[in-house]
Amino acid sequence: MDRYELRRLDYSLTEDHVALQSAYRQFFKTHCDIEAVRAAEPSGFDKSLWERLCAMGATTMAVPESVGGDGATLVDLTLVAEELGRSLAPVPWIDHVVAARLLARLGVLDSPEVVQGTQIVGLDPQQVAPTGARLIPTASIADHLIVRDGQNVLKLGFSTRPARVDNIGKLPMGWVDPAVADSRVVLAGGAAAEAEYQRALDEWRLLTASALVGLVEETMTTAAEFAKTRYTLGVPISTLQGISHPLANIAIAVQGGRGLARRAAWFLDNEPDERPELAPSAFVFMAEEAAKAATMAVHVQGGLGVSAEAAATAYLVRARGWPLAGGDPGATAVRIAQIVTARENGEA
Repeated sequence: MDRYELRRLDYSLTEDHVALQSAYRQFFKTHCDIEAVRAAEPSGFDKSLWERLCAMGATTMAVPESVGGDGATLVDLTLVAEELGRSLAPVPWIDHVVAARLLARLGVLDSPEVVQGTQIVGLDPQQVAPTGARLIPTASIADHLIVRDGQNVLKLGFSTRPARVDNIGKLPMGWVDPAVADSRVVLAGGAAAEAEYQRALDEWRLLTASALVGLVEETMTTAAEFAKTRYTLGVPISTLQGISHPLANIAIAVQGGRGLARRAAWFLDNEPDERPELAPSAFVFMAEEAAKAATMAVHVQGGLGVSAEAAATAYLVRARGWPLAGGDPGATAVRIAQIVTARENGEA
């Protein structure tokens, strides 16, 4: 078995990967504690954190060298997304880098401000293309929005950004109607443009799945530490099967979701037509597991967990809300079924 064939099965991290993830973990630990997350909830965006993140190269790394970027792989990006989710960072990094990468593939990423993150670009991540007005996760803070209109990919601009809509994921979400945008530019059209937009949707789901992995691991850690310090009948509650077994299930979900996300990232980068169902599968899996895990973490902490001040509550609402930013996860499950059915029918 050659090294390439082995890499299709082995998704362990290199030393460079470990260093990259450690750097971003320390960054978010230093600049994004739970107080900063809470403070950003009214707008869904921490401008100071975003500027620091961009200065670290988090947006530049994601796009090809041909447009002034660093050409990071999708595996690299999953590591950053995981740390973003672990800290609940109120920044539109996933939407921005996915949109910027789409613009690069379409050959229209000609703005250094977008590459560097000084101009924020977002996109509509819904699996099923909507008509008319639609909720877009970054609408209230983005300088430009990328949306679909049939087989056309459009860039929208607004002289006044849409008003933020309150949402369970605490995102800078807003209603957008492409028909009433102040500027409306067709970037590309046809089947090729539609395929590139679908690639962007897969990347958005992949990176969101990785963010949920980090979120779930942090909720598990918080709940486990709490369970080790709370006693009943003279023993830590962590020794009780009703606590320890669910926490073990969360650990299994974290490792399963992480492995699936990294596998999906590798195939999407190297053999995108070989296993196209992996990225949406990682998303659907983590969308379900994150909600269950965060709920269990709240239950472990009892009355403290359900208080508005508890970190567990902040993780719970985002575990439920972040996947919904891409529309109904069931639509992604339908896409997985379509991919697998088409492949099996073709093989038959």
